Amino acid sequence: MAERQPHTFSRLAEELIGDLRGLPYNEPRRQVKRATKPLPELLEELLNKFQVGRDTPEHRIREQWTAIVGPANAGYSHPVQIDARGQLLVLTSHSVVRNELFHHRETILTRIRALPGCAGVKKLHIRSG
Repeated sequence: MAERQPHTFSRLAEELIGDLRGLPYNEPRRQVKRATKPLPELLEELLNKFQVGRDTPEHRIREQWTAIVGPANAGYSHPVQIDARGQLLVLTSHSVVRNELFHHRETILTRIRALPGCAGVKKLHIRSG
């Protein structure tokens, strides 16, 4: 048999019932009540949202960074994150490495897009610092 949910009353009805019974209504007027979710469903939603325990495109790129840019450049640079527009932020420790990566950015992008799950990378944003 299906589990029956308790009936939900409107805010006005809750206030009237509380007044009738002499109970104060302490909830803020602008509070929005959301339906209660089961804990496993909520945890799965949060794990997906924050990529906990999941393999992310950034993680795949970091694992293959030496093969993508070569060992000389990989020692002085590292990929940081992919933003919502599909830009991969790469930080370099020298401006020489930044220029080298900038000149080979199309080749680097082609290698990154070949990785599984990384086809959404549209552009490289290379910064030295």
